[in-house]
Amino acid sequence: MDVSAFLAPLESLSPLAQAFVAGLLTWGATAIGAAFVFSARTVNRRFLDTMLGFAAGVMIAASIWSLIEPSIQMAEAQGMIVWLPAAVGVLAGGGVLRLADAIIPHLHSGAPLSEVEGISTSWQRVTLLVTAITLHNIPEGLAIGVAFAAAAGEGGLAAGATLAGAVALTIGICLQNLPEGMAVSLPIRGEGYSRLQSFGYGQLSGLVYPFATVLGAATTLFIRPLLPYALGFAAGAMLYVVIEELIPESHRHGHADPATLGALVGFTVMMVLDVALG
Repeated sequence: MDVSAFLAPLESLSPLAQAFVAGLLTWGATAIGAAFVFSARTVNRRFLDTMLGFAAGVMIAASIWSLIEPSIQMAEAQGMIVWLPAAVGVLAGGGVLRLADAIIPHLHSGAPLSEVEGISTSWQRVTLLVTAITLHNIPEGLAIGVAFAAAAGEGGLAAGATLAGAVALTIGICLQNLPEGMAVSLPIRGEGYSRLQSFGYGQLSGLVYPFATVLGAATTLFIRPLLPYALGFAAGAMLYVVIEELIPESHRHGHADPATLGALVGFTVMMVLDVALG
C-alpha cells in the first residue's frame, strides 16, 4: 500500500510538531465521542461495552506492533539482550501507572462512589470520572509521542519504527477515543448536568493528549540511548490501562461476550492498520 502521499504533509514537520498534531487529532476524536451527548441522554449499555472492548483490542495490538516490536528490533540492532529493554520497560510502565492509580483520586465509569480509588478526597463524582479517563489518556499520549520520535531521522531512531507506524498508532487511538468520549459525557449527563456541560467535561479528558504526545516525543529525543526501554514503558502503561480498567469495565454489566468480540475486532483493525501503513 503506497501511503507516501498521505504522509507527505507530516514528513516536513519536526517530530515534536508531528506529535502535537497527533495529540490534537486524538483530543478531537475524544470530543467527537463526547458530542454524542447532544443526540442522546443515554446509550445502549451493550453497545458501549462492546465499544470499550474494541478500545481494549486496539490498545493491545498497538502495544505489540507499534511499541514492543520496534523495541525488540532496536535492542537486537544495538547488540542488547533482545528481550530485556521491552521486558523492563513494560514492567516499569505498568508499575508507574499502578502507583498513579493508588495515589490520584478517580472513579471508573459506572462504579458507585464507594469504589473511588486513590487517596481520600472530597471531589465530586464528575471530577473523579474525568480524572479516571485522563489518567489513562496520559500513557496513550506518551506512546504516540514516543512512536513519532522513534521514527525521526533517516531510517528512524529505532529499527522497525516508521512514520507510517506512528500514524497507524494515532489512528488506532483516535478510533478507541470515540467510545471513551461517550463513556464520560453520557454518565455525566445522567447525573443531571446539561448537554453542554456534559460535553465540556467529556472532551476535557482528552485535553491532556497534545501535552502528553509532545512530552513523550521530547523525552524520547533527549534520551535516545534508552529508546528501547521508552517504547516498552509506553506499551506497559497502555497494557495496564487495558487490564485494570477497560476489560473490567466492559464486563461489569453482564456483556462479556459482545465486549470480547469487540476486543477481537479492535485488535484486528489495529493490526491491519499497522501492517498496511507501516
